Amino acid sequence: MSTPTPDAGPPLEDADTAGALLLPDPDVTTPGVAVPTGRRRPGGFRGVARRYRRNALAMVGLVVVAALVVVAVLEPWITPYDPFEQNLFNTLAPPSADHWFGTDVLGRDLYSGIVHGTRLAMIVSLLTVFFSLLIGVALGALAGFRGGWWDALIGRVIDVFLAFPLLVGAILVVRAAGGGLVAVIAALVALGWMTTARLARGQVLALREAEYVEAARSIGAGNGRIVLRHILPNAIAPVLVYAFTNIGVVVVALASLSYLGVGVPADVPEWGRLVSQATPFLRVPGKEHLWLAPSLAIVLTTLAFAFVADGLRDALDPRLRGM
Repeated sequence: MSTPTPDAGPPLEDADTAGALLLPDPDVTTPGVAVPTGRRRPGGFRGVARRYRRNALAMVGLVVVAALVVVAVLEPWITPYDPFEQNLFNTLAPPSADHWFGTDVLGRDLYSGIVHGTRLAMIVSLLTVFFSLLIGVALGALAGFRGGWWDALIGRVIDVFLAFPLLVGAILVVRAAGGGLVAVIAALVALGWMTTARLARGQVLALREAEYVEAARSIGAGNGRIVLRHILPNAIAPVLVYAFTNIGVVVVALASLSYLGVGVPADVPEWGRLVSQATPFLRVPGKEHLWLAPSLAIVLTTLAFAFVADGLRDALDPRLRGM
């Protein structure tokens, strides 16, 4: 062991020992030399936000989604007419200054109906995805972390639910429940949590033997704390990306159920119901507004959430964190 000299710093062995006790710094490019603070690679939320902003389509989707949420919240104040008010003396009117999108087969203002449909689509899709996330993440984490017969049992339940086609199963559940928005949400949740559970299970399986999990276990952390504080925060990214994609799927599913006459009551102006009422006029000249406006609303909403999910996936990709 070398003898330290004045102003020469600690012995080499002590320096090595001290360096070994330091946590690795991802921003250090040369051993023992840190990158200046101003040149650090952005990480955490700032890095994700910066990478997200670089995706033009993702930003467009985010703006559209924000606009849809604002429209849904302000619906009672931005509709010039009651969306349920019928005027049988003014049915199938073309777009005009009084009725921007025209009127439907019942004489209702089509613009007000589409705005009300936006509110319904946001409520149903967000609640459906939220409860699907709760169920899917809980069961997936339980299956992945505990393994054994828990994993086998939950896997078989997932297989049984996946055997039902979404629309067919939803029709059966809604009919059995008597219809209504609550029944629609319950049906879509019951048939929409399985993919989330599989994603969560795969992520938890990959992380449960990680070194930081073993370290937490060695200091006496319980299973619940390990899962909630150490595993799920690192496993949630692909699940959130799928959730945003699934919002568009739920919007289409709600419109499909309404188009088939299942789900919301017949007098409720929902996008799928408006398209269904316009079906007899698909080939009638001058009546394109009846089906075009609600169809564009469905397409725009679905694409917006798909763009947001695509941008979020790229922003959370670990391979892009240094860019």
